[in-house]
Amino acid sequence: MLTNLSELLGKELLVEYNPAPAILIEDAIKYTSSNQLSSNGALVIQTGKFTGRAAEDKYVVEDEFTNRVIDWKNHIRKMELNTFSELKKEIISHYKSHKKIYTINCSAGADPTYTLGIKVLTPSPAHAMFCQNIFREKMVTHPLGSFTILHAPKLEILAQKFNLHSPTVIAINFTTHEIIIIGTEYAGEIKKSIFSVMNTILPELGILPMHTGSNANKAGQTSLFFGLSGTGKTTLSTDMDVDLIGDDEHGLSDKGIFNFEGGCYAKTYNLKYETEPEIFLASNQFLSLLENVVLDTESREPQFDNKSITENGRSTYKLSSLKNVVSSGLGAIPTNIFFLSADALGVLPPLSKLTTDQAMFYFLSGYTAKLAGTEIGLKGITSTFSHCFGAPFMMRHPKDYGNILKQFLEKHKINVWLVNTGWYGGLCGEGKRYSLKFTRSCIRKVQAGLPDNTTYQTDPVFSLAIPTQLDIEDSVLLNPMDSWDDKNYYLQVATDLKKQFDENYQKHL
Repeated sequence: MLTNLSELLGKELLVEYNPAPAILIEDAIKYTSSNQLSSNGALVIQTGKFTGRAAEDKYVVEDEFTNRVIDWKNHIRKMELNTFSELKKEIISHYKSHKKIYTINCSAGADPTYTLGIKVLTPSPAHAMFCQNIFREKMVTHPLGSFTILHAPKLEILAQKFNLHSPTVIAINFTTHEIIIIGTEYAGEIKKSIFSVMNTILPELGILPMHTGSNANKAGQTSLFFGLSGTGKTTLSTDMDVDLIGDDEHGLSDKGIFNFEGGCYAKTYNLKYETEPEIFLASNQFLSLLENVVLDTESREPQFDNKSITENGRSTYKLSSLKNVVSSGLGAIPTNIFFLSADALGVLPPLSKLTTDQAMFYFLSGYTAKLAGTEIGLKGITSTFSHCFGAPFMMRHPKDYGNILKQFLEKHKINVWLVNTGWYGGLCGEGKRYSLKFTRSCIRKVQAGLPDNTTYQTDPVFSLAIPTQLDIEDSVLLNPMDSWDDKNYYLQVATDLKKQFDENYQKHL
């Protein structure tokens, strides 16, 4: 572990501890010529060839704890402690080639009982600013211990020398409580490495870590929004009618829910004020950080509809920059849980109520249409299954998370809903996508409390309970089969998808 930085890095190297954001912005513009300010003062950076996660370059150091809890079959590569140590030496040597290193002290976990301390070292002022935006301020105590992130985004190493998959490395060491990130400038790797740590240690305490957004209505009732990137997790949890608790990472205990983070990491492609005013305003202000967003060459206005760099453009901003937020990051036991899936096949209902057994089935399935841009090498749209709606970050066996969720559902009588934010009336490219307005109307009706006499019809393929009437515009779309011209084709596609669900679920039994 890192203890004395001056001894480790050398006294001649300047270490900036928690510098003011204005200093980081000034340094970021000097650091890389492509970094610049937008017309509204947001810092805009480009992350080179990595505009998404390097999913095949994730490692965990093998030790007694990780061999007990890590599901190595989940695309997680093993690393020996000695290899980690040698890579750490490479980073320290790399740091000494810079004039300045930035150290950010922060934390994860709004509940003081379940807080993790975080220390980030990086030569990149923009990534230091990212950490200040995305993580929570340092707490007085850290009951979960502390992790140090050694971040070297531009370090080039020889993969063969260390027997690595590629020159890019994201490695977690639970023995020394350290993380190394080498060869990628995509800031999401920093965020998700800490998420992976929280997801691994919290189940030991009976706490459910979740890839979910959350909000609270004026009565204090909370909702959770599980979903992979591109399904609407951030968009649907950030709504003018409710107070946002967090948009991405939370824990659930018998006391309620708590946000891991202090900021948001929102997708920006096609971001518009008309549909997402809170996110739009937060992304167009001083101290916000925009990744891989194209600026107009003259006006420097962000061109959110321009995907020439990537569809996975991102905006990072503090939760405090939003108007409607729960500043404590804490919420009550959820009243409603929504599982979000962007179904590219157009056969899942836009809203259906799940039994406890169905909730477990869809939680362990984590179905969606994965959109281009969130991982390196992904093109087009691909239907996928990702257990717990976040398999790359849920490094334990899926049952470890599923069993805890089932206990909470049964103990607290939480309502669970499946929401299709994808297509209807045909496959993607043939049918249409449910509008954000329609999906929000469905969710708002549920959050307001459906009448006791609400009737449901049973889906013929998935046995899902679909409300027959919600008293909303376009309620005719509630049953997806009705929107298909060719009903036999609908049944064929739906039956094939159900078969895929069943085959995938067998892996978790």
